[in-house]
Amino acid sequence: MIRLILALLFAILYLIIGIPVLGVEWIIAKFNKQAADLGQLRMVQWAFRVILFICGTKVTVIGEENVPKDQAVLYIGNHRSYFDILVGYTTVPGLLGFVAKKEMLKIPLLSQWMVQVNCLFMDRQNVKEGLKTILQGIEKIKRGVSIWIFPEGTRNRNENETDLLPFKEGSLKIAEKTGCPVIPVAITGTADVFEKHLPFIRPAHVTIEFGEPFFVKELPPEQKKFPGAYTRDRILEMLEKEQHGLTGDQEAAGQH
Repeated sequence: MIRLILALLFAILYLIIGIPVLGVEWIIAKFNKQAADLGQLRMVQWAFRVILFICGTKVTVIGEENVPKDQAVLYIGNHRSYFDILVGYTTVPGLLGFVAKKEMLKIPLLSQWMVQVNCLFMDRQNVKEGLKTILQGIEKIKRGVSIWIFPEGTRNRNENETDLLPFKEGSLKIAEKTGCPVIPVAITGTADVFEKHLPFIRPAHVTIEFGEPFFVKELPPEQKKFPGAYTRDRILEMLEKEQHGLTGDQEAAGQH
């Protein structure tokens, strides 16, 4: 319980103390949007690393070489925990925004920070609003901001990490329309931090693996029709390898 209390206190203090910072970054953005975005991202990455440290979470990163450093991409990952977002933000290069459920907009301060670090908000019940979110994602990709989507649509509570929910095919529309690379991402161990033993936080080892990028337009015809299912299969393969200890040379993997 001590870890949970410390993590919550830190997060609350960060959000409160960060209020004037948001104002400063807003002014900077009027002159240099890219610099403001990068400054806000670095602050959030630092805060998330502190929270992971408080929680006793060790992260192993595999496949960093698969992530382009010079262009925006669409990250597609499995989703089992709120900590997936912390791990995602702290392990990727460049600007990044997550697609979150629209209900997050109701949370004071947190929602403001999410907007500032390029998060998008999806209304899962309204197709028209969902299309608007996709268009916003396309615009962000065009200006160099990578987007991260969890195409299962919700946190997966199945006991086995390889028991993935169906992927929503519309999740890859951003990549189809922009032609950007898709990076499949397999995350294991994040539910061990918090969700498996609410309300306690436990030390855990998390592994995040970035798969080889692919382009939707280059997929074979059958797979091009269902890129979500194709990506799901890629992620499932990585999860199964991790589960059976066959993920390759982890000695060479980065420790964060």
